[in-house]
Amino acid sequence: MGSIIIGTGSALPVRCVTNAELAARVDTSDEWIVERTGIHQRYIAGQGETTATLATEAARNALNASGLKVADIGLIIIATATPDNTFPATATKVQALLGIDDCIAFDVAAVCSGFLYAMGVADSMLRCGMARHALVIGAETMSRLLDWEDRTTCVLFGDGAGAVVLSANDDAGRGVLATRLHADGRHGPMLYVDGGPSTTQTVGHLRMQGREVFRHAVTNLASVLAEVLDDAGVDAADIDWVVPHQANRRIIDATAKKMGLPSERIILTVDQHANTSAASVPLALDVAVRDGRIQPGQLLVLEAMGGGFTWGAILLRF
Repeated sequence: MGSIIIGTGSALPVRCVTNAELAARVDTSDEWIVERTGIHQRYIAGQGETTATLATEAARNALNASGLKVADIGLIIIATATPDNTFPATATKVQALLGIDDCIAFDVAAVCSGFLYAMGVADSMLRCGMARHALVIGAETMSRLLDWEDRTTCVLFGDGAGAVVLSANDDAGRGVLATRLHADGRHGPMLYVDGGPSTTQTVGHLRMQGREVFRHAVTNLASVLAEVLDDAGVDAADIDWVVPHQANRRIIDATAKKMGLPSERIILTVDQHANTSAASVPLALDVAVRDGRIQPGQLLVLEAMGGGFTWGAILLRF
């Protein structure tokens, strides 16, 4: 028994914020942002838009694509670093908004790698029979963690959500083929939020040592991509699409070069959405599914690295 993606969905806030708009607010420019990150715009949540509302919209879109009903869902996992509340879990809020009376529902916190962690957990739970169909969602309102006077971080992030319906599947050649997840907490101070209920009783702001994060990201992502390829016995040349964490165009390009992967096989949405943390991989996946690039039967690699440090990759046959 394994698991297969049978539907994808995504959601974005109403408000789109361009680099020019940010440049009127902080000491930066469109040229500076594009040259260093590849980002042209991002979406910022407004009044009434929360991690739960974005996650619910993405989930509904994924369900519509899958052909399932909400009553078919037995498991909801949300990857997020920006929950609506410290508790209850945002997954239970989405469960209620969807109108599901009873299913397994919880959150996973692994920052930008969160969706891959959530997929790994969901895949394991489906394999052991705890549910037949799962909603796996990455959803963030990162704008609410930003220091809008810190130009080194506030230009990088956006809000959004992406979701997949993952279903139990007995075809060994389809679905999730290999998963590798890692963490190294020694590097936590390089990318973190300087607040929390147990330490400061505040939400805090995002802080980052960009140069060090870049260096670790390229090394770790190339390594974990090699691991899942080796686990499944496939070569990089066999990959149809890489769906990377949309953190920075230069990180994506450097990782692809290190792996010998051609740029035309990389799904890029960082220019439109910026870094949406745990939402970025499923959001990019949904964009490429809906525009027709990703087709059933193709071999995909999903990869991400985030604060913690956490990082991982999943190889799957779509």
